[in-house]
Amino acid sequence: MKPAVAAGWKAFLAVVFWGISFVATRAALRDLSPLTLVATRAVLGTAVLAAIMAWRRQPLVPPANQWGALAVMGFVGVFFHQWLQAQALTMTTAVRTGWLIGLIPIWSAILAALFLRERFGPLKLLGLALGFLGAVIVVTRGRLDAHLFALPSTRGDLLVLASTLNWAFYTILSTGTIRRVGSVMATAGSMFFGALFFLPLFLWHRGWTEYAHLTPPGGLAVAFLGIGCSGVAYLLWYGALAATDAGKVSAFLYIEPLVTLAAAVVLLGEEVGLATLLGGLVVLAGVALVQRAHAVKPAAAPQGVAIKN
Repeated sequence: MKPAVAAGWKAFLAVVFWGISFVATRAALRDLSPLTLVATRAVLGTAVLAAIMAWRRQPLVPPANQWGALAVMGFVGVFFHQWLQAQALTMTTAVRTGWLIGLIPIWSAILAALFLRERFGPLKLLGLALGFLGAVIVVTRGRLDAHLFALPSTRGDLLVLASTLNWAFYTILSTGTIRRVGSVMATAGSMFFGALFFLPLFLWHRGWTEYAHLTPPGGLAVAFLGIGCSGVAYLLWYGALAATDAGKVSAFLYIEPLVTLAAAVVLLGEEVGLATLLGGLVVLAGVALVQRAHAVKPAAAPQGVAIKN
């Protein structure tokens, strides 16, 4: 198999893992609390990434002068980010979450304008407007009434939106550290510190007692998140980035919401309303325009950073 073709398959499989991650989270939350789930996922992810690094004979311990930066990354990108998404998925659907996650490049463009003084051309402004219009359609399901924001699903969607802004901020925060220590070590290090932040809360709430309630589907979902999404998928993605152009690899991220949609319908039986589908497609159109107006090569992980959903 040609290297470019192999890289394409690796990127595709990584995106499939990440697209299903929201579905797996919803399934696991039937058995575990959000805290126990994300803490367990962080520990599993750390173990898998450490095993990958050991297998590759890479150093397991980052330079001491980078521990502080990795700890901040672990708090923002693992502890806070994954807790936000897990809480959101107790109230909203995997389908709507998958569409709204697509807003991250739009937030990144706005933050780049604020912090890096990048200019907005007409095409980028149109993309931003379309992206936010699509998000409004997804969150409101195409209707506005007095009770809309009292709905748990709406509150869940708003938490997802908060997580997308947090992720875009994390993109800027983590870029320098990733360049200094490498993407795999940055991912493993931030995952490790994220797990450490979860540990006191996990012990306080006696999270291990919830494992007795794990059903086989729930246990499979937890393993898929920790081993597959936080471990294997990154190995595939980094392999793809090493073999071909980052722009070609990042194009596969556009299919992630479609993977989430298909998996949620098949595995969870979620319904997909016309307004949600339309809003999601408008979000993708907006993101495509933003990316076309200013092509940004991601750092060594999707969406420019070292941790994914």
